[in-house]
Amino acid sequence: MAASVRQLRRRIRSVENTAKITNAMSMIAASKMRRAQEAALSSRPYSDRLHDLLADLAAQPKEDEDNVHPLLDSREIERVEMILITPDRGLTGGLNSNINRAAGQFVSPYGDSARVIAVGRKGRDFMIRYGQNVRAVFTDISDRPSITDVTPVARLAMDSYANREVDAVYIAYARFVNTTLQQATIDQLLPVQPAELRPQEQVGYIYEPDHMQVLSDLLPRYVEMQIFHALLEGIASEQSARMVAMRSATDNANAMVEDLTLVMNKARQESITTELLDIIGGAAAVGA
Repeated sequence: MAASVRQLRRRIRSVENTAKITNAMSMIAASKMRRAQEAALSSRPYSDRLHDLLADLAAQPKEDEDNVHPLLDSREIERVEMILITPDRGLTGGLNSNINRAAGQFVSPYGDSARVIAVGRKGRDFMIRYGQNVRAVFTDISDRPSITDVTPVARLAMDSYANREVDAVYIAYARFVNTTLQQATIDQLLPVQPAELRPQEQVGYIYEPDHMQVLSDLLPRYVEMQIFHALLEGIASEQSARMVAMRSATDNANAMVEDLTLVMNKARQESITTELLDIIGGAAAVGA
């Protein structure tokens, strides 16, 4: 029984050390979470308004219907490309699996006609494991990214669509809802979906110097901003999910310590009782 007590004591120390590690990780994630949430929420209005602006421009009548910007040229969707934004690391509860599952289910019907740009190791590993065509991989992006971090990603996506290598570009990421809820989201990035305008709203615009030059400057900025905003949403979701997961792990470890301590105390009591009975029995035998 003494050996059992020693084993329980070692196990308690091991669980306590695990609880210290998970608690430290939870506090680190919490310190990063607030900054990441503020960045995601502050960029959301600009991203949404820019999307609405481009959708409105795409829906307006054009003087020359044959002269359409390549990034607005809609066609039948047969080949797709997905920008998959995931964390580089785990310990985020079900966040990674939710994003990867949603992305995998989306591209699965396209078979070999789908390809992936993976931003993050978890998405890369998932897509490679399931035999998807991973065209490019971007990892080790800072927790405080800048727009230049997504410029290569945006360039690859725009070139693919403009060169008619794919018929649509989508972006998959975790949209931050609140600290305990992150939603796997898939949005169409290219072509820009025209807004549904009422007849009186279809007024048309006069572009200066011309609409092609204006859209050539605006559309790349739009693509970069949408990817950058999705990255900020993903970082906020990652830190929130990691904080919640590590806090839950710490609580579970502390509960396990309490249970093991109770078992160890019972084992010690049984050991002491057994020793006392042996002593009493021996004394009785000597007295007889």
